[in-house]
Amino acid sequence: MNKHQNALIALAVHAFTASGIVVAMLAAIAAYAQDWPKFFGLLGFALAIDGVDGPIARWLHVERRLPTFSGAALDFVVDYVTYVFLPAMALAAGGFGPTWISLALAGVIVFTSAMYFADTRMKMKNNAFRGFPAVWNGVIFLFFVFRPPIEVISVVTGLLAVLTFLPVAFVHPVRVVRWRPLTLLVCVVWSVCAVVALTSGLDVSFAVGAGLLLSSLYLALVSAVHQLLDLLK
Repeated sequence: MNKHQNALIALAVHAFTASGIVVAMLAAIAAYAQDWPKFFGLLGFALAIDGVDGPIARWLHVERRLPTFSGAALDFVVDYVTYVFLPAMALAAGGFGPTWISLALAGVIVFTSAMYFADTRMKMKNNAFRGFPAVWNGVIFLFFVFRPPIEVISVVTGLLAVLTFLPVAFVHPVRVVRWRPLTLLVCVVWSVCAVVALTSGLDVSFAVGAGLLLSSLYLALVSAVHQLLDLLK
């Protein structure tokens, strides 16, 4: 395979990654219209793109095919918009409480996440994330589903913002090998419940709400449990 063919293959993968930012633009339009099920559905689509572009890039060795193009930098741009910026905007515009509190919380999210994205130590040796990995799309989605009081939202947001900078492990569902089959199963449960929530206009039954809450707690805590078990050995 010649140099030009290698470059085209790599660029095709990078274009797939970059398509996530187009989805993000459509999500921003949905947020402007305050169509929150559509907004989170589009963020879910962007999340699906992000979930498969990395394995494809590694399988095709795109860094070797096109070393002058940084797929990691492109991925960071898309991830920051879809995982952080747009969810923070949704929190600010979602009518959860006084405007100044919502704006302050959104500011905390975008600031702490920007600092986190620049930290080269964000991955641990076992491929877990060091600190809360700025997956605010999932957190803000839960806020919209459960509609907790602004006091609860403030405490959760503040706690996660602090955890962003602490050496507490958070799971990468695919790359962390320990308990991976169970973790992937929990991810499937979370995804199914999220789809049901979206199709019901974010008005969920007790069973779906319980499924979302319990699976979220597992994903939030499982790597910290691993970390604690290793310390107790």
